[in-house]
Amino acid sequence: MRSRPLALALTAGLLLGGCSSAQSAPEQTAATAERSVTHARGTTAVPAEPQRVVVLEPLELDTAVALGVTPVGAAVASNVAGIPAYLGVGGAVKSVGTVPEPDLEAIAALEPDLILGTDSRHGDLYGKLAGIAPTVFMATQADPWQDNVRLVGEALGQAEEADRLLAGYRSRCEEIKAEHGLTGTTANLVRPRDEATLSLYGPTSFAGSTLECAGFTIPDRDWQDSILVDVSPERVPEAAADHVFVTTTDVQDPSSVPTLIRDNPTAFPAVSLVDTSYWVSGVGPLGGQRVLDDIDRILDQA
Repeated sequence: MRSRPLALALTAGLLLGGCSSAQSAPEQTAATAERSVTHARGTTAVPAEPQRVVVLEPLELDTAVALGVTPVGAAVASNVAGIPAYLGVGGAVKSVGTVPEPDLEAIAALEPDLILGTDSRHGDLYGKLAGIAPTVFMATQADPWQDNVRLVGEALGQAEEADRLLAGYRSRCEEIKAEHGLTGTTANLVRPRDEATLSLYGPTSFAGSTLECAGFTIPDRDWQDSILVDVSPERVPEAAADHVFVTTTDVQDPSSVPTLIRDNPTAFPAVSLVDTSYWVSGVGPLGGQRVLDDIDRILDQA
């Protein structure tokens, strides 16, 4: 008589075991649907195919869109400028504060499954961000931008596609270099800050590296281990070059060119207005192609 209860117990155990086995497949799938990404703050397990990404850096936004991933949220360079228009995703991406000051409540409300940020800017927020979702940090925005593109590609599970985008960028540089024969031709990128200050961007900056990639030479100077240096009005002649590109929010407004440059054609024989949103703020594969488009067009018109 004792054998029946024992049989029932064994049967129940087998059923429970069967249920456990049936549940293990999804659990294993969930486990294998993660990847480990090594970044500025260590190694983080991230979704294999993140669906709700929040980015805190312009390069991360540009690269994500270039890879076909439209973030649900992004920190913007300024609340006035908003999401850069050249990306074509403004209505689909919520603003989550500015790049220097992300809004944690706005980020959490979007229920992201991946957050991308920058240690040099957002290091103090890492713990709080990681408490919202898996978080991957670039070391700094001043790192070689192509290395940062590769990290974003890895975090999004598209490392090979990121490499293809960068190869396309370099190929376009070579086409422009071959077509226009820029060897020995100098160029400077000037960003007017106000009436009294201009910023010059060096070879390690995004736009500066793109100018050199296309064949220009940026005049030698002490860049003070920085991507840019500021010059006062009396030092504006230091910005002289064969081609000077001046950033502006309105490329149709000639008054955007600083007077000290506009009134000195001998030192500045060729001056062109270019869009700040991708020459300075739009770091990434899409911004890079837009900068190269401008260079090609301006040289064609020269």
